[in-house]
Amino acid sequence: MSDSLRPRDLGVIVRNTNQLDISKIVDLQKESYPYLAPYGNIWRSEELESHLTIFPQGQFVAVEPDGTIVGSASTFIVTLNPEYAEHTWKGITADGLFTTHIPNGDTLYLADISTHPKHRHEGIGSMIIDRWKELVIKQNLRRMIGGGRLFNYTEHADKISVYEYAEKVMKRELRDPVLTFELDIGFRSVKILPNYLEDVRSLNYACFIEWLNPIYQSP
Repeated sequence: MSDSLRPRDLGVIVRNTNQLDISKIVDLQKESYPYLAPYGNIWRSEELESHLTIFPQGQFVAVEPDGTIVGSASTFIVTLNPEYAEHTWKGITADGLFTTHIPNGDTLYLADISTHPKHRHEGIGSMIIDRWKELVIKQNLRRMIGGGRLFNYTEHADKISVYEYAEKVMKRELRDPVLTFELDIGFRSVKILPNYLEDVRSLNYACFIEWLNPIYQSP
């Protein structure tokens, strides 16, 4: 894609997911997460069905004019107590089903965002995150959070600890394709979550990330 042409210029839109998207999202996940697929840590049809039943307004796809899905995202609402509680991906998502969704909670939880490998670094992820921010503001949620996989940690684990690695990424001394992107779009890193998700790249580590709603009004 030309540097002067972004997804919006080419007609890519981000909309809410519907039933007809499910099989396409499953295919996208296989392409997007080759390191997670062997563990079964990609969406299954029954999980996506559950997301649409529980919180349809929190599910998104990025779609090209011909109907090709090039990105997807899945979220639900929680309240953490304490607000930075330790958790795992499987625990907080109810093993991917989102039955932990709390309609009157104060936090949007970012369970997944994926873009097709051929369309990375084109702005699709940023388009999706703009929709997340709109949702947080519309619902008057206090924040959005998630666990950002430390994708490149495996390449440094024999030299530095995971805490040193995350600090170097935050200081821009190292680049991590997941955490660097999250920092670039306004998230902050709160702490390390060990055993977050079985993953050979991150060695199961993630960063607890947070974005605060700048116009949140306390009830």
